[in-house]
Amino acid sequence: MSKLPVLLLSLGAAVASSAFAAAPAQAQTPAAQPSAAPASCPAVLHHTFKRLQDEAPQDLCQYAGKVVLVVNTASYCGFTKQYQGLEKLYSTYAPRGLVVLGFPSNDFKQEDADAKKIADLCYNTYGVKFPMFASTVVSGSGANPLYAELIKATGNAPKWNFNKYLIGRDGKVLEYFPSKVTPEDPALVGRIEKALKG
Repeated sequence: MSKLPVLLLSLGAAVASSAFAAAPAQAQTPAAQPSAAPASCPAVLHHTFKRLQDEAPQDLCQYAGKVVLVVNTASYCGFTKQYQGLEKLYSTYAPRGLVVLGFPSNDFKQEDADAKKIADLCYNTYGVKFPMFASTVVSGSGANPLYAELIKATGNAPKWNFNKYLIGRDGKVLEYFPSKVTPEDPALVGRIEKALKG
């Protein structure tokens, strides 16, 4: 009689042990599935660039679902004053989903080599609050991957500073605007408004 409780206890421990051993496999099943990304990132934004002010890497996928205006900028250009218009465009339409991305470039020999000077001009002279990135190549065979895609999609490489590319919420490259099309130009503003509604 005294052996029966011991036998039952042993049997119970064995069952509990096998149930415990099986538990981790079941617990891993939900963990393997949650990689359903909250929002898909379009291919054109699958790039990382260093931020101008501190060179911290920035994944452009953070702008997925927004209307994106990409602009190659320069500090010593006749069009440099467009920074003001770009900032106004950004502050006006950011609440509706627009982001302006500035890419300083010395491709046309009008950008400073010193990132601190570029940042000072952007932030202190023109009050820029939209994202700015470290100086980069935007034309020719050395164009960075984002610009290579924009050029391929539109058939237009930047011909000067302050060229503009508009990307829709779905990641489709919508249009190219040359330097002379200012941020206030009705053609650009109208296209942005249409993209924001889409």
